[in-house]
Amino acid sequence: MEIHASGEDYLEAILVLHKKMGTVRSVDVARHMEVSKPSVCHAVATLKKGGFLLMDGDHFLHLTDLGREVAEATYEKHRFFTDRLIEAGVDPETAERDACRIEHVISKETFERLKAARKLSEKAVISSDES
Repeated sequence: MEIHASGEDYLEAILVLHKKMGTVRSVDVARHMEVSKPSVCHAVATLKKGGFLLMDGDHFLHLTDLGREVAEATYEKHRFFTDRLIEAGVDPETAERDACRIEHVISKETFERLKAARKLSEKAVISSDES
């Protein structure tokens, strides 16, 4: 099943909340994302149908292996672009917002090349500092 940007955002939010709180319910996601509970319920149903998410008998949300993979990849891109934008002098709030948009449209190949280039430039800085 193809996942859309909004689905990636929900999975990312569940991942972040799970890391912060341990357990996650729909109401937590609604508060975190500042959306309505019915919107979260609709997204949860879609993500469950797609195999990205499970809900237990106590209504706690759990990422499947597939859901965790998507959430972690999305979160990695989000952190990467937020950090780069802030380093470039962008206001942190704007950087967060822009990173959220970038994370959904960038290709995997381009993201991997940007990460590799970043690592190379970090190594070059470390090498020049040691000289």
